[in-house]
Amino acid sequence: MGTIELEKMEFFSYHGCYDQEQIVGNYFLVDLRFNCDLNSAMKSDNLHDTVSYLEVYQLVKNEMSKKSKLLEHVAGRIIDRLYATYPERISNVTIKIRKMNPPLGGKVDNVSVTITR
Repeated sequence: MGTIELEKMEFFSYHGCYDQEQIVGNYFLVDLRFNCDLNSAMKSDNLHDTVSYLEVYQLVKNEMSKKSKLLEHVAGRIIDRLYATYPERISNVTIKIRKMNPPLGGKVDNVSVTITR
């Protein structure tokens, strides 16, 4: 068993509860971690024996492109898609989504949601 992580994936998306956020957009950082059996890949050096980072990145990118009001909703969709795409290959998914410079009326670097399933 091993862990695959994709860290600080950056996206420009339109997530937020306020109408202006869904028009103007914002930058988001996504960290994703999941467990999978890496024993075959360690021996074979073959991409088919592991989970493709490119495929995972594209899955996250696709979900980040869909407007949502809540980061919780986006995170849940990404986790659902990962388990649907790799039902027997992955476990213990943790995702963290950060909204950079959120419109809170003061100086805040980011807000984030972290979900583990």
